[in-house]
Amino acid sequence: MNTIFIIGAMPSELKDIREILGEAEIKRISGFDYYISSYKGKTIINACSGIAKVNAAICTQAAIDNFKPDCVINAGIAGGMNNAIKVCDIVISTEVLHHDLDPHFLNDYPPYCSAFKADENIISTAEKVCAEDGSKSFRGRIVSGEAFITSNEIKADIQKRFEPFAVDMESSAVGHCCFLNSMPFASIRCISDNADDDGAMSFDEFEKIAAKKVAHIVLRMTELL
Repeated sequence: MNTIFIIGAMPSELKDIREILGEAEIKRISGFDYYISSYKGKTIINACSGIAKVNAAICTQAAIDNFKPDCVINAGIAGGMNNAIKVCDIVISTEVLHHDLDPHFLNDYPPYCSAFKADENIISTAEKVCAEDGSKSFRGRIVSGEAFITSNEIKADIQKRFEPFAVDMESSAVGHCCFLNSMPFASIRCISDNADDDGAMSFDEFEKIAAKKVAHIVLRMTELL
């Protein structure tokens, strides 16, 4: 894969990536700034989409249309949704779903799919890098919705309905867009909080640590893909 698009929702999720990549050409398309860099023989494009699913979907589609990447990697942080997963562990998506939309509306109407499968090559590469890095990683389902989850009650409901490993606000939109474009993708998320009553406090404490960790993992992945 010679051209790779990395999408993050917040500036903090891309800060370390941009520092490592160094000098970049910046193109503004559809309201987003796309940073284009050469890195170890490959073209790496990154963009900050902003938070939530509409932003992520538009940013992903514009990247696919304008840069024709070989794959898309959604890099960032997320809330843990499995009791075995701890803060600063890595979750690698096997599939992504919208937790705030009845799957019926996607399964029975276009695009006739509600669970968007991640690319096995990207998944296995992420696992390899995590093993090299000494980071504990899990492959599993990631769900997304238009809310930052900081409630034990809401967390329990999402866990019961989807059995996810992590929750965020963008992965399902990126996966949905990639599915429609037949584009290989995966979401690589470092856990910043446990999406419970203490979620906001944990997020504030671990956001930068988690973002830095996932940045180094994703850039190492680009070398191997």
